[in-house]
Amino acid sequence: MSFGKNIRTYFEGQWHEGDIPVMRAADHGMWQGSSVFDGARLFDGLIPDLDQHMARVNRSAAALMITPTVETEAMIEIAREGLRKYEKGAAVYVRPMYWALNGSDLGVAPAMGATGFALCLEEVPMPPADAATTLTTTSFRRPVLADNVCNAKAGCLYPNNARMLVEAQKKGFGNALVQDAMGNVAETATANVWMVKDGEFFTPIANGTFLSGLTRRRHMINLRAAGYTVQEAVLTLDDFRNADEVFLTGNFAKVTAVAKFDDVTYGDNPLTRKAREIYMDWALSSPL
Repeated sequence: MSFGKNIRTYFEGQWHEGDIPVMRAADHGMWQGSSVFDGARLFDGLIPDLDQHMARVNRSAAALMITPTVETEAMIEIAREGLRKYEKGAAVYVRPMYWALNGSDLGVAPAMGATGFALCLEEVPMPPADAATTLTTTSFRRPVLADNVCNAKAGCLYPNNARMLVEAQKKGFGNALVQDAMGNVAETATANVWMVKDGEFFTPIANGTFLSGLTRRRHMINLRAAGYTVQEAVLTLDDFRNADEVFLTGNFAKVTAVAKFDDVTYGDNPLTRKAREIYMDWALSSPL
């Protein structure tokens, strides 16, 4: 089931209109969960870091022992070709994906070289610039690399994120602030997390338990170039309770302010708005 509209799907060498079926019942990706994906965003005629997202899906495939079959440059051209079919100004989510077709070793391990590929485009509006969410804690935690493929954007990781999100929403909050196995803050259920304290930006250090996002990295580069101090650090729940501002970053919304964490309410969030402004100014350099 899609969450957007006006869907186009690239599959088996050509574009198709709509949300077409691409996976069979016996595909390894269906019953063993060997699938990876990535996501880029077209908005206002801009497609920032498209090359980075296309390259990462190939790295994710390799991490999950799936053979990548489409070169990054070819994937970029496929995406651009499909995006040109949309009306000017459309906001489109760009999702390349791989899954293993066959299994080996009793069907558990994916067979090398047998890979499905599709690229799905969905028209999904960008959230409003002033959109905000709320956070709470969750009883579920991020895995470590010894337990799961934390170094891939893999579909098999997302049921755990869904548990976090549903738990938070049942408590009346919009998202969950998630800890790693050591009890330090890692991210939220859907995006990387930041906090501001005394005019400086902080984000959890990438310790292998969560995907250090491309948009997270872009914000780090942009903010430092603008003269701000950005620190990757070991951060606790209390650090976030004592923060001046908290916000999320990710490809889908770029920047989302946090209005409240449990019973702590944040203020006007001027540096959150500044981070978004700096990002949007930089994005002007990435036209379709």
